[in-house]
Amino acid sequence: MEFNLTGIAGSAPAPQETQHVHVLVLGSGPAGLAAALYAARADLAPLVLTGMGLGGQVSTTSVVENYPGFPEGVGGPQLAELFQKQAEKFGARVEFDTATEVDLSQRPFRVKTYQGEYLAETLIISTGATPLHLGVPGETELTGRGVSYCATCDGWFFKEKDVVVVGGGDSALEESLFLTRYAKSVTIVHRRDALRAGAILQKRAMENPKIRFVWDTVVTEVLGDDALKALRLKNVKTGAETEHPADGLFIFIGHHPNTQLFVGQVHLDDKGYIQTDVRMHTNVPGVFVAGEAGDPNFRQVITSAGMGAAAAMQAIRFLEDQEAA
Repeated sequence: MEFNLTGIAGSAPAPQETQHVHVLVLGSGPAGLAAALYAARADLAPLVLTGMGLGGQVSTTSVVENYPGFPEGVGGPQLAELFQKQAEKFGARVEFDTATEVDLSQRPFRVKTYQGEYLAETLIISTGATPLHLGVPGETELTGRGVSYCATCDGWFFKEKDVVVVGGGDSALEESLFLTRYAKSVTIVHRRDALRAGAILQKRAMENPKIRFVWDTVVTEVLGDDALKALRLKNVKTGAETEHPADGLFIFIGHHPNTQLFVGQVHLDDKGYIQTDVRMHTNVPGVFVAGEAGDPNFRQVITSAGMGAAAAMQAIRFLEDQEAA
């Protein structure tokens, strides 16, 4: 397949010059880099804008042990680097830049960044989602050293340890039940006296001998030097404060999709996730979504990478159809 677009071959233009590309990928997590790999193997010379950092959420995970092909596990940053190298091997280009404005009203789509501007025949949105944080002292400093936002990713490291889960929805209870496979005890701290989770999950959690609940309580501080040692808890009704020893803190109070840039451009659901059909299409022809920007359910490296591959395959077919028309 051949496309007669200018500004693709040759050296990268100087900043501020408008570049015309076949496939523009926004985001460099597993979804974005998998999309870039597939588009590159189709000789489409995709361009990836990394966003604020290469790798997305996986780059903040110390060890990934549930990605196929790495029986001994692999560091999150290392896995992101391998994704990048493989995509670049086939012709993808990765730019450390962030989209600041998009216009999807007509093709080619116009995307402005801090360093320049792009015209894209197809766009793959893989901007991911950000776990909601408690915003308390010590949380950021001890992330990766006892504080986690993914039980599936990190639960194994807490074998026979005492962990705390914050949250009261489906995700909090699902992850708590998962953690009982490893942890000696799981304490669920919830700011209310009733859970939001579904009845079946509540029943399972309350019947699990490893799980206990602390009601009407919030975490006000994460304590520890090189690793988490304890949590400062506060009862929201009485104001009483206690110090609760813990080896791990898992926070499941929700995710916020990084889709603010696309409000009014594509259809979003009531939580801000981009709506797609089963083939990763948005309501705008030529615009596709992969990973957590459109996935409120699974949020795994492997599922995001699979969505990225699917989005790229659809972008390839879209361009073929446009050329044939």
